[in-house]
Amino acid sequence: MAASLDGPRLEPRSGNAKQLVVFLHGYGADGNDLIALGQEWQELLPEAAFVSPHAPEPCAGAPMGRQWFELTFRSLDERWRGVNKAGPLLDAFLEAELARRNLGPESLALVGFSQGTMMALHVALRREKPLAAVVGYSGIYVTPESADGPDKAKAEIRSRPPVLLVHGAQDDLIPAQALFVSANLLAAAEVPVEWHLSPGVGHGIDGEGLRHGGAFLAKAFSKRK
Repeated sequence: MAASLDGPRLEPRSGNAKQLVVFLHGYGADGNDLIALGQEWQELLPEAAFVSPHAPEPCAGAPMGRQWFELTFRSLDERWRGVNKAGPLLDAFLEAELARRNLGPESLALVGFSQGTMMALHVALRREKPLAAVVGYSGIYVTPESADGPDKAKAEIRSRPPVLLVHGAQDDLIPAQALFVSANLLAAAEVPVEWHLSPGVGHGIDGEGLRHGGAFLAKAFSKRK
């Protein structure tokens, strides 16, 4: 695993960063895949800086892409082991970025897509102090695959930032049912969660999902001022 993370950045429109939005891309992509979302949200979040780090590992399933952790589908607990393995490196990156910007955790939001959503939820809920918000597109909240897995994951939660889950109703990679399973698990763990289902959308982000995500972040940041 790489010693550190880095990726494309977008400076705030206001010129002075008072918030930080970190994008976490999906399996087989890289940081360039999501940084354009920052351009879409700049008007709504003029004081936000954006960064989209490349995941730490080359992706076996997409040689030009990256992965937060390997997916072989040979083990039921592969995702759980994966988020735990990659989590500390991502957490260290977040700390370094906040320090570089001289910002506190209340000024940080995570936005994930697919595997990046798994990472965003895992890391955000385990940080000592709550972030401003988490937006998860087309992903899932990962818990151990045992009967008491949700309880084990709940016991590790240290903070409960507001979460928005967005999913395409026609997603054939991570079915839309994952949205409701994840929302129910988060709610049972006392994490404030909202959700939006995008009709006719597959494994991707449509304009309405993008609008919901930006509005959710703007609202969350305004509460932290």
